[in-house]
Amino acid sequence: MAIRQRRYSKEEIARRGQELYKSGIRQQVEAGNEGKIVAIDIETGEFEVDETVVAATNRLFERKPDA
Repeated sequence: MAIRQRRYSKEEIARRGQELYKSGIRQQVEAGNEGKIVAIDIETGEFEVDETVVAATNRLFERKPDA
């Protein structure tokens, strides 16, 4: 497994993720997914929803290895 280097500060990652979630992702995932995790690629806006952080991020990385 490759070691990922962070490109942005934690604060910038959180800001971008929240902005993407509020501006469009929420409307797509909120109904029926209460309590689940949304993993978001902050550069493309692509996302995955799952029960756990690991499952959601693994699926996102499978589709977008540079996420």
